[in-house]
Amino acid sequence: MNEQLLLVEDDDAIASVLRLHLEEAGYRLHREADGLQAMAAIDRQRWDMVLLDLMLPGADGWEVCRHLRAKHADVPVIMLSARSAEAHRVLGLELGADDYLAKPFSMLELVARVRALLRRIEQLRAAPVAKTVLCFGPFRLDTERRELRREDSLIALTLREFDLLYFLARHSERAFSRNELLQRVWGAGFDGYEHTVNTHINRLRNKIGAGYIHTVWGRGYRFETPSGRP
Repeated sequence: MNEQLLLVEDDDAIASVLRLHLEEAGYRLHREADGLQAMAAIDRQRWDMVLLDLMLPGADGWEVCRHLRAKHADVPVIMLSARSAEAHRVLGLELGADDYLAKPFSMLELVARVRALLRRIEQLRAAPVAKTVLCFGPFRLDTERRELRREDSLIALTLREFDLLYFLARHSERAFSRNELLQRVWGAGFDGYEHTVNTHINRLRNKIGAGYIHTVWGRGYRFETPSGRP
């Protein structure tokens, strides 16, 4: 393993334990204890993953996550927080986190989630990609480049946003439940809950407009091109 992880954590004791377990698992770890310093580290280089605490000096984890998503939309993020309330979990997912762990958490579970996310990315890179381009309205979704463009403008999507949009667009006009989308997009081993789908749908609607992904009451979501558009 050569993956470089950025840990943003201001608690020295927690950071030391995380470093011990992650480096023992084979990852290279760089730690920042301040939100502003973390944003500077994000500006300096591209990281393979960011482990992000929420309560930080300088700038909080929400601001750091926004900064990361503006610079590197597809870098995976696991949020670490003592705030276990569902509202905080949902907000973290809406800002673009791929996973959220409430403190105190099992170090074995954290390492397992890091491995699962990085394995997903490695599988995407290694798998042969069919050169598929899906066009809807002014948008062009390119599976080989993993890009979404609106005419000549690139729209930044996270790993999960791209996979979810591609799955829905490829099965246009068919409705899927939240649980079906978790199984088909996140995978059978994903230890998440159905609100994860809601937050990703909301983010996609903000990026492409509300006219493409429709809520089917009592069923889930369906992708369709608005009338009068190709």
